[in-house]
Amino acid sequence: MNRLTDDELLALLNDLESDRAERKESFSKGIAKKARQAVCAFANDLPGYNEPGVLFIGAQDDGEPSNLEITDQLLIALADMKTDGNILPLPVLSVEKRVLKNAEMAIVTVMPSDMPPVKYEGRIWVRTGPRRSIANEQEERILNEKRRYKSLPFDLYPVPTATLSDLSRVIFESEYLPAAFAEDILESNGRTYEEQLASCKMIVSPTDTTPTIMGLLAIGKSPQDFITGARIQFLRIDGIEWADPVIDEQDIGGAVVEMLRRIDEKLTAHNRTSVDVTSAATHEIMQPYPLAAVHQIIYNAVLHRTYEKTNAPIMVYWFNDRIEITSPGGPYGNVTVENFGTPGVTDYRNPNIADILKTFGYVQAFGRGIEIARKKLRDNGNPELQFEVNQSTVQCIIRSKL
Repeated sequence: MNRLTDDELLALLNDLESDRAERKESFSKGIAKKARQAVCAFANDLPGYNEPGVLFIGAQDDGEPSNLEITDQLLIALADMKTDGNILPLPVLSVEKRVLKNAEMAIVTVMPSDMPPVKYEGRIWVRTGPRRSIANEQEERILNEKRRYKSLPFDLYPVPTATLSDLSRVIFESEYLPAAFAEDILESNGRTYEEQLASCKMIVSPTDTTPTIMGLLAIGKSPQDFITGARIQFLRIDGIEWADPVIDEQDIGGAVVEMLRRIDEKLTAHNRTSVDVTSAATHEIMQPYPLAAVHQIIYNAVLHRTYEKTNAPIMVYWFNDRIEITSPGGPYGNVTVENFGTPGVTDYRNPNIADILKTFGYVQAFGRGIEIARKKLRDNGNPELQFEVNQSTVQCIIRSKL
């Protein structure tokens, strides 16, 4: 992302009719919602400028400074718009403090998305001139068409051997749509089934109903028929060595929600609870693993693994003293072998699978899974997480408390 010059920012700040700029005097609770709507609209780039939009915090409607103090806390709150999970797919934006017209302002620069339409809290926001509004059906179709000519991530690739019948309409209409879109949007919906699928990136377009990778993983009847590695292999080994007996195993397939539900059942069944009634006045319930921590690592594996050119599953191997979770595909983008697991360092190989996990409620925000797991383990008294990372796999080792 190229940094805009002061002259470029001033031109946008002073152009009151521009659809590439929005001004806010502060970032209070009420304005924060409108700011996110603006970010969503800039990411959708309905006019097709293919240029960044800018949100000025600390500017009045006429472009003059409001003399707002730009603190580190404010900049962190603005940056959180990228990863709090309310804008999907995740926007590409930068946040910085600049001095314009002899006053400090916070500048949020938003790049057009390669994967429109972008939603904020289940609504697709667009901007034409100074007007910001929820997209109508025609505007939504335009955004869908724009996506066809972009360079897409692998999770939006079409799967030529799949057909519309390989997607579950029941799951889409009864589970996905109510979770993905606000109730008022669904009530006013006049779109066909194919238009709805295309808007959610489940198929290529209303006229080309070829399912995408995302569509098969979200609502596919049998995704593993087309994406062989999209499964979780579970083993419960009675011992601490690979050669020890296997007492439970399962190859878990299905769409993402089904896979995560079934692996959760396995984890719950094997996480034996013990009760200490001797060392304290009240009894203490103890578990070898806090399941919330294990869940976070598995969700990370589903989100960040590579689905391209591999038949390897996610492997969850439970020994008597540890759980090993191995994900195909090494670090991606800004994440390297050296900085893996560092708080705040994240990137997304599969940004639309992130959309699936957020929509179905498996993640609340992004970039925090490892830190949440670390905290849950500390609170339970477990040893620290261990990672073994190379260019082809990421392995996480969670050691037992008991």
